[in-house]
Amino acid sequence: MHQRVFSGIQPTGNLHLGNYLGAIRNWVGFQDRMETVFCIVDLHALTQAPDPAELRQNIREVTAAYIASGIDPKRAVIFAQSRCSVHAELAWVLSCHTPLGWLNRMTQFKEKAGKDRENALTGLYTYPVLMAADILAYHGTHVPVGEDQKQHLELARDIAGAFNRFYQRDFFPLPEPVIFGAATRVMSLRDGTKKMSKSDPSDYSRLVMTDSADTVALKLRKAKTDPLPLPEPGQEFEKERPEAANLIGIYAALSDQSRDEVITTWAGRQFSEFKKELTDLAVAVLGPIGVEMQRLLADPAAIDAVLDDGAARANAIARPIWTEAKALIGLPPG
Repeated sequence: MHQRVFSGIQPTGNLHLGNYLGAIRNWVGFQDRMETVFCIVDLHALTQAPDPAELRQNIREVTAAYIASGIDPKRAVIFAQSRCSVHAELAWVLSCHTPLGWLNRMTQFKEKAGKDRENALTGLYTYPVLMAADILAYHGTHVPVGEDQKQHLELARDIAGAFNRFYQRDFFPLPEPVIFGAATRVMSLRDGTKKMSKSDPSDYSRLVMTDSADTVALKLRKAKTDPLPLPEPGQEFEKERPEAANLIGIYAALSDQSRDEVITTWAGRQFSEFKKELTDLAVAVLGPIGVEMQRLLADPAAIDAVLDDGAARANAIARPIWTEAKALIGLPPG
């Protein structure tokens, strides 16, 4: 079977360290091993009713982040989801093979809808079906996801299986999740029990990929810790000291070390000293990416050209698959 990686990020602004360490950085290595398709999932972003001008700018920002982080638009397909109508068309077909009970089990909808579930948007509820269509439209075989998206990918596999069984043909491959280690969960700098998020009202909760060196230093200096020194090797501390665990995890990810290696090096030392070293490390890694993003964003026409090329290449993959699917279903061609 032809192997193809598919993944994407919503263009909701303020791409942060969690997006980089948990997703984008891990995608870069796939370019040398298999075909890669990386999407800016702008249709998914509509569930948050974005301002149109901001949405346009955010699509370019995510594109710039991909390229600045090492994704080569000549090797990987980089495109905006809305530029390939197969996503929306296939999502409808797949929704006709998705039992309501499967969607009712999706924990992310319950979390985002909260107590006001009756007023939650239908798009938020059917979001996982569109995600399945995103992947299956390209016959994606491998999908890098964070732990929070694993349930959605399992649903995509279930939907693909339901379609295949109905038409008695192994048409859609069952996509495999690729889940990376500790770096996939980067927590808030203000609350180690919450995931780092674009939507957190505090700017000090996250390191944004375009932050200056001074801003990175300020945010890490203000990052919540506790008065105790760094833990000793073998010591259980994560549940009682979530902020300490978060900063150790960030340091480990940025330095390409294991958490145990970091703890062994820093055991018993003070967080004030550790934070200075972490700041230097974060600036060294994020600094060049932020500078390159700003350079790219200064030339929106060049970014749009990348997206135009990516859209043509994405359609060249997805449209033949969609044509074959329509023939299988009994829909007219064209």
